[in-house]
Amino acid sequence: MPEQTEHFTGTDKQQAIRRRLAWFLLSRLSVATLFLGGTIAYQLRVGPIGSPELPFLYGMVGFTYLQSGVSAFFLQKTRRLVFLAQTIVGYDLLLATFLIYLTGSFASHFSFLYLLIIFSASLFLRRRAILLVGSAAAILYGGLLDLQYYQKLPLLSGLIYPKSLDGIEVFYAISLHVSAFFLTALLCSILVENRLKSERALEKKAIDFEELELLNRAILANINSGLMLINAKGRIRSFNKAAEHVTGYSFYDLYDRDVRDIFPNFDLFDLTGFNPILRGQAEFQYPSGKNLTLGYSTTQVMDAENRDLGLLVIFQDLTETIELDRRLRRADQQAAVGRLASGMAHEIRNPLAAISGSVQLLLEGEDLCADDRRLMQIVVNEADRLSQLLTDFLSFAKPAKPQQSSFDIAELCDQVADMLRVDRRFESIDILREYESGVLIWADRKQLKQVLLDLAINAAEAMNGVGQLIISFNSATSTLIVEDSGAGIDAAIAPRIFEPFFTTKQTGTGLGLATVHTIVTAHAGFIDVSSGRYGGAKFMVTLPQQKEQGFALFGADSIAAAVKNDKL
Repeated sequence: MPEQTEHFTGTDKQQAIRRRLAWFLLSRLSVATLFLGGTIAYQLRVGPIGSPELPFLYGMVGFTYLQSGVSAFFLQKTRRLVFLAQTIVGYDLLLATFLIYLTGSFASHFSFLYLLIIFSASLFLRRRAILLVGSAAAILYGGLLDLQYYQKLPLLSGLIYPKSLDGIEVFYAISLHVSAFFLTALLCSILVENRLKSERALEKKAIDFEELELLNRAILANINSGLMLINAKGRIRSFNKAAEHVTGYSFYDLYDRDVRDIFPNFDLFDLTGFNPILRGQAEFQYPSGKNLTLGYSTTQVMDAENRDLGLLVIFQDLTETIELDRRLRRADQQAAVGRLASGMAHEIRNPLAAISGSVQLLLEGEDLCADDRRLMQIVVNEADRLSQLLTDFLSFAKPAKPQQSSFDIAELCDQVADMLRVDRRFESIDILREYESGVLIWADRKQLKQVLLDLAINAAEAMNGVGQLIISFNSATSTLIVEDSGAGIDAAIAPRIFEPFFTTKQTGTGLGLATVHTIVTAHAGFIDVSSGRYGGAKFMVTLPQQKEQGFALFGADSIAAAVKNDKL
């Protein structure tokens, strides 16, 4: 049987056929023991102790056990498993033929063993090989009966066969058995081909499923949204890479943990079970303590049989998006105020100047009583205050375009600190300086000075004139920092402090921080506020670090070296 089967290739298939052969050898040994042992018992019972068949039957039992042991040994060593299976089937054909010969050939009851051998061959061989096994069984059985009929069959010592056989009976027996052998081989070969087709289709489907699984894993690994699957008990069962990046937790940290312990603000359950949410938003605390705002949606996951697999939670970090939206709304507010200011400032200032001038002319009269003079002075003072308010309003609403240049940030900070020291509002305030000299930035010096003054004055008012004021500059991030030791800013009002006309003071216009924000925005920077080291407010003004007009954020020594080497 030289045919080799293509489906016996590959490591997995080799292991599968090896296991199948191992079970076949064990079953074959049991069957051989049953039939040979039964035959020996029968011979001992009906025949004399010296029956001539017994030595041969004993030999067949011993040789069968030996052959099974040798086959089991080679089963673990060889990779030519099909050849081993063919060898075993060939031995079984010879063993069945010899057993039939010993038990009377034509009169033997063991001719059905050929059918078992054909069936066992279908477990390992292809269609052509199975038909060859059926043909071999037919040839061996037919040849054995033909030799017996023509009295050409050599007899072993002690065996006694009938002198003559009926030709019709022999022909009928051969025809019947040969037909049975070929039909069984044909049926088994058809079943084998169908099985191989099914295996190939299953293998192709398994490959498709494997590719689909790999694709799904790649999608889950590379999608930008965090994906989390929780079971009916609220336990986390899946957590993709994006979810790890957003939350700071790894999948191994969260696996099988209660989702309510990690995401307490997520509304994932109601009284009936899962709570599908199309769009939700909740606060989440990063492992380091940082607070994030996460947007999330939930979908119940069902399998092909409509069984509940859990709740799929999709979430994203909306912290920066919300902050950007807040800045955009603030910019829209400033644009609206700017349009309003340009339409009203001049209309208010002109009559206000006329009122102030007229009252000042009346004050020059000598026949005014003291009360009238006091009232007129109040009108002049309030008119001046309104005029200053309009000036501040215009500065906020329509700030001048920054006239940027390169200057040493330390010199500007020193200048502002020296101005504050002679201001009576800073008499009981310690001004600390934390910055290096020789660091150049590209900005509008005058406007940045106004930013520092406004932030410092705001800090002094927050401290009620007593405390510590720290002015610092982080050259690595180009961030100017002003912090104080006051009471700080309430978290409830922090998002509104840069809005125009918003103030918590008894006096003031609410335009100071709004003007600071406008100037910083005009420089393409941004301003943020947090808690300082002494519990007060900490304002951080971050300016862009990109090069402008051939300058960037440099140390003075670096610029001098660049000029010396003709690099600037």
